[in-house]
Amino acid sequence: MDVAQYHIYLANLDPTIGHEIKKTRPCLVISPNEMNGQLQTIIIAPMTTKSHPYPTRVAFAFEKKRAWIVLDQIRTVDRKRLIKELGTLEMRSIAMVKSTIKEMLVD
Repeated sequence: MDVAQYHIYLANLDPTIGHEIKKTRPCLVISPNEMNGQLQTIIIAPMTTKSHPYPTRVAFAFEKKRAWIVLDQIRTVDRKRLIKELGTLEMRSIAMVKSTIKEMLVD
């Protein structure tokens, strides 16, 4: 399966430990396409519909529901965890994801 940055995929995140987001759920690919085409691992941010506004979570509409991209739970997974593509993120939400990651990780 070809994997693209800022596309949303259904991913199996189990097994997990402690407070890590678990289950099979939509996840946003945040790793760049150059990495996605060469490596067997993908950097993702899980998504949820049950959250509260936090500075590290980006809210948007997905499949007619309010959802959050959980950037405080970014992780690297093997591409075998990805089940199928569900859609893509809109430009406005991509800008919010980039801004939040920059604020979190860059001085």
